[in-house]
Amino acid sequence: MTQPVPMAEVWRGDFLESLHSGHAVICDETGAILHAWGDPDAVILPRSSCKMVQALPLLDSGAADAAGLSSQHLALACASHQGAAIHTKRVAAWLGDLNLSESDLLCGVQAPNDTTTRHAMIRSGETANQLHHSCSGKHCGFLTTNKHLKGGPDYVAPDHPLQRAIRETFDDVTGIDSPGFGIDGCTAPNFATTVHGLARAMAYFAASSEEGATVRERSAARLTRAMIAHPELVAGEGRACTELIRATDGKAVAKTGAEGVFVAILPERKLGVALKIVDGATRASQCAIAALLVKLGVLDANHPATNKWLNAPILNRRGTVTGYLRSSYVF
Repeated sequence: MTQPVPMAEVWRGDFLESLHSGHAVICDETGAILHAWGDPDAVILPRSSCKMVQALPLLDSGAADAAGLSSQHLALACASHQGAAIHTKRVAAWLGDLNLSESDLLCGVQAPNDTTTRHAMIRSGETANQLHHSCSGKHCGFLTTNKHLKGGPDYVAPDHPLQRAIRETFDDVTGIDSPGFGIDGCTAPNFATTVHGLARAMAYFAASSEEGATVRERSAARLTRAMIAHPELVAGEGRACTELIRATDGKAVAKTGAEGVFVAILPERKLGVALKIVDGATRASQCAIAALLVKLGVLDANHPATNKWLNAPILNRRGTVTGYLRSSYVF
């Protein structure tokens, strides 16, 4: 089947009110497809779900070790964070260690998604800056690598040595020559691949170890371990990525991307997962990834975090349960 298949459903009473369809792939350590739904060869932009791939040159080049980066730095390099203080303070300190400042970032300004931080800024009259951008940790990783490579300041330019290194890495771990790129919300190139290619990349991370035969394998394992160790830095409190990593007790890394993309890395099983909801709905991608993690046996179907994203109740303004967001029969 090459058409997208139903993956998440919104029920209101006895009525199917909305339906979200998509594509999904589970890959083993060889990159072979174990299970597929929809079209494995559907070309997608992975958006922020591939930040760990974009962070590989940070380690492969030796820049991370030369800069003395910790596992917290590595988790932030893979993060789509909330802009909370635990994120922005670390990003600011990282820039300081590089003898750089907020103005050296090229991600743009984004208001923090962390409610506590946003309300405090409103009360104090403070305005958002680039530290609050959900990709500021990734960009600190870019700047660290760029400094090590002695590249020019426009590190997000598609022909910049850093982005060329990321493209080479991306093609290597996905096993596909990318057909092109789009410019992401943080201004960096986002290289296209297939759903299968993205799942293959996640399986590469899952199968890698810190005793691996190649530098890249060791780099992938370190990034995976950092995300498991610091789920609060990968996204933030209340976010699906953070809550699902915690709920699996480190058996899986879950990472979202804009427009309905979600991936998972399962180190113990050496499996990679990728999915794309074709209408771009985040609620559906969160539901679908939770369903797949339950299917794969790394997430308890009755865990409170599972029930928040899978079979999630829909409440009206009075707090009455009016329906549910559920996984479709396909899983």
